[in-house]
Amino acid sequence: MDLKTIIDEFDRVAKKQELSTSKYHQLIVMIEDEIKQALADLQSTDDIDHKSVIKHLAEKLDAYRVQEQIKMLKKDLKVDLENYPEILGEFVETDISKASRNVEFESPIVNKIILNLLYHEGLFDVANTFTDEAQQRHINWLRRDFSKMHEILDALKAKNLEPALNWVSVNRLILDPKESNNLEFNLRRLQFLKLSKETPSEGINFVKTYLSPLASNHRNELLNLTLFFFWPEKVETSPYSDLISPEKWAAVSQEFIVQFCGSIGVSFRNPLTVTVDAGALGLPTLLNTANLMGRDEWAARRKFPVAMELGKEFQFHSAFVCPVCKEQSDEDNPAMMLGMDECHHVLCSQTISALTKRKTRFHTIQCPYCSCVMSVNMCQRLYL
Repeated sequence: MDLKTIIDEFDRVAKKQELSTSKYHQLIVMIEDEIKQALADLQSTDDIDHKSVIKHLAEKLDAYRVQEQIKMLKKDLKVDLENYPEILGEFVETDISKASRNVEFESPIVNKIILNLLYHEGLFDVANTFTDEAQQRHINWLRRDFSKMHEILDALKAKNLEPALNWVSVNRLILDPKESNNLEFNLRRLQFLKLSKETPSEGINFVKTYLSPLASNHRNELLNLTLFFFWPEKVETSPYSDLISPEKWAAVSQEFIVQFCGSIGVSFRNPLTVTVDAGALGLPTLLNTANLMGRDEWAARRKFPVAMELGKEFQFHSAFVCPVCKEQSDEDNPAMMLGMDECHHVLCSQTISALTKRKTRFHTIQCPYCSCVMSVNMCQRLYL
């Protein structure tokens, strides 16, 4: 794909649109000026000929040929806007509906997923409207918890660290010890930097009281904070200027979101966002496969005929690919461990069926890796 060609063409169309908008604006300003001048003339004296002023204004407006100019601008822009999809279609598939399939969704489940997104993003007013229009009940516990999360996030945006620190203190027992230690240290560090800027004399006592107990996992960071005292008036130009950067506040907010979501048993990435991101990554592969297979065969498929490599961030459970047939296991073709006391190699169910020897009364299989022979009845299904 020649991305440069696509980008250049897009920039050309965008510039053409900006030029058209500018010309529209100039035309409107000129007409507005003529009308203002005519009004000023009409209000200047009592003995002015109103008809002649209006006639003169009409002649000037006719001279601008407003309708012709607008029609010409629209025509030029329309040609470029219609040509761009054709140029884009030479490099990418513009009809993504080819990769779609008719899938029946359960409306209550989809509604809950949407509500999850709205709560997660703090759009509680939108959630209220959605529940009314979709006749869907609120998920009260989730709404309550995410409401609390956004209260704390709003406080962090206002540089108020107390709500977040109180939350860590109250929930310390249900949080991961190491992660909660990191979060508390990062919050206390921001608190120290804020305090040192306002009342430097209290900085040393703050380090001893709040940061030293957390120092076991943060010795280097604590050392940087102590060196911070040598630059009381020139922090922005010091080697430690990154400590007061806005990114630190954004990072601690994101760290808090991860810890908070983990404490209530939900993912810090809401399901709808994950689904859309995964679909966008897999769309090129799906389009290519759908084009090769044809719509009818594609629609009849129960599972993807090709591997979908989306990255580790989209892997939420273990997956097994049979080393013999290279197929990924699923409900119809589960992973099976060979024997209970034998080699314990793992194959998929279809491979075991293909390798099973049926010449004897007891069906047996010989492991393709270590040559162990065992009864098929001794193979055990693995639940991943």
